[in-house]
Amino acid sequence: MKPGALVKRYRITDGKRFRLGDVRPGDTHELEDREAAAALLKEGTERMAELQDRLYAQDRWAVLLIFQAMDAAGKDGTIKHVMSGVNPQGCQVYSFKSPSSEELDHDYLWRTSKSLPERGRIGIFNRSYYEEVLAVRVHPEFLKAQKLPESVMGPHIWKQRFEDIASFERYAARNGTLILKFFLHVSKKEQKRRFMERLDREEKNWKFSSADVRERQHWDEYMEAYEDMIRHTASPHAPWFVVPANKKWFSRLVVAAAVVDALEGLDLRYPEVAAAQKKELEVARALLESEKERGGAKGGESEKDDAE
Repeated sequence: MKPGALVKRYRITDGKRFRLGDVRPGDTHELEDREAAAALLKEGTERMAELQDRLYAQDRWAVLLIFQAMDAAGKDGTIKHVMSGVNPQGCQVYSFKSPSSEELDHDYLWRTSKSLPERGRIGIFNRSYYEEVLAVRVHPEFLKAQKLPESVMGPHIWKQRFEDIASFERYAARNGTLILKFFLHVSKKEQKRRFMERLDREEKNWKFSSADVRERQHWDEYMEAYEDMIRHTASPHAPWFVVPANKKWFSRLVVAAAVVDALEGLDLRYPEVAAAQKKELEVARALLESEKERGGAKGGESEKDDAE
């Protein structure tokens, strides 16, 4: 299955008619063979590694992957498995928690904008500036803590933030940043099952937080906020992928396919070597080939050492 065919039904580029209920958290695109899915994921991560190598060498594009989800939807595991073959040298991961006092003294995009990936790199945001229209919207007390002037905290603040975020992403895209945004869509029932598993299995106790259960009480508010967010910020240059996340093996496959499909669209190529550089390479080759084989080298090195 080609990456584009797998992700097409989950890609949102125009959110005007989007409804969260249109995507079932348990959907698997008629794929039920987990072994076949694992093989496809391996194929996808290998292809991604090839494309990332070209991205890094070309040094023209930057790639930003944004992950948003309810607790226990599998963000960490998805990032770990999908990016398993990527060279760490060309990848940057940031997890955004509650803002610090320094961050609250700046505009809400400050802490994320200074963490945008460099050209040639893949940047990953585990949560992002979208928390400003999700958690902050669900919990008005968070907004009050942001030290904003009363005059800018009117009834239209969420619409204004959608506009600001859309403008920010348009600016980044126009400057060579490819943006892909993933909402891992897990059901309330599946979230409960995963919470219970964290409680029942001692090796997973560390993952559990009572705060996660408290947030669960706001489930409907979050779903409404997610739908509104996607409706207002999905665009061709910064699409949302609403990924069914009840089956971890499937959500990882969809994310990998989306990244590969997008990277392939960039026409990534290794830099061409100029004529002068080619001459230098030939000189270097001639020097290496002219060296005489020696039984041992200074410093205690030998052919045996090289073989080991």
